[in-house]
Amino acid sequence: MKLGRNDLCWCNSGKKYKQCHGAMDDKIAQYKAKGATVPSHKIIKIPEQIEGIRKAGKLNTEILDMVAEKICAGMSTEDINTLVHEYTISHGGTPAPLGYCGYPKSVCTSVNNVICHGIPSPDEVLKDGDIINVDVTTILNGYYADASRMFCIGEVSPEAKKLVQVTKESVDLALKEVKPWGFLGDIGFVISEYIHANGYTVLRDIGGHGVGNDFHEDPYVCHVGKRGKGMLLVPGMVFTIEPMVNAGKEEFFQDEENGWTIYTKDGSLSAQWEYTVLVTEDGAEIITH
Repeated sequence: MKLGRNDLCWCNSGKKYKQCHGAMDDKIAQYKAKGATVPSHKIIKIPEQIEGIRKAGKLNTEILDMVAEKICAGMSTEDINTLVHEYTISHGGTPAPLGYCGYPKSVCTSVNNVICHGIPSPDEVLKDGDIINVDVTTILNGYYADASRMFCIGEVSPEAKKLVQVTKESVDLALKEVKPWGFLGDIGFVISEYIHANGYTVLRDIGGHGVGNDFHEDPYVCHVGKRGKGMLLVPGMVFTIEPMVNAGKEEFFQDEENGWTIYTKDGSLSAQWEYTVLVTEDGAEIITH
């Protein structure tokens, strides 16, 4: 139903539409008329939701900070799972991965040639030279926040260290592209250009996603793209940027036994960093990292 200028805004702010989202909706309509893919109101978070997501993000970042202090050689990935689970619960949160579509643990731990969705195990013990991605998603008061970090265990090879560094740098470049009236394709463009320039590959079939009211929402955030293409970015959108970068080829395969873990097909190392970001009126706000 089309709102009148003096009707209450769809975002439940209590303000008149013309004083709230009216001007933004008009601008979105102009882009849509030119053929752009635009977000629905469902994708655009309202202030109450944004505040809830921020609080979930604060806890999510604290959890990753805690892991950063404790992770070391000799620790099993199950130990990491226990740390994440206990810290989350003791601080009033819920680990989003636990039970999600049957996933059996509270965190994803992806070591060396595992691209993503590594399942913690007491039999997988970190050793000097490993690289590991720890992916944490937290629910707090019904709101979700999602981030992951890479950790280098002991002395890693120069090749592994560079892969981890370049992947992080690609996310930093992408953050500069998160601004209102830009496009998701701008994010994918700068990431893929930088990754390929450094001799690596980045997955296009697994990427980022909307988040906040649920674990995975629209839009899909591809880390390969073209400038000016993809969904229009508008204030209030919340999504993850999480490039998965392989030292070798882009091809991957899924573990047939557990149905979750994704490996590089050629056995090469893989790295990933993930932020949850909010599109603001003038750029990006990092919700969790």
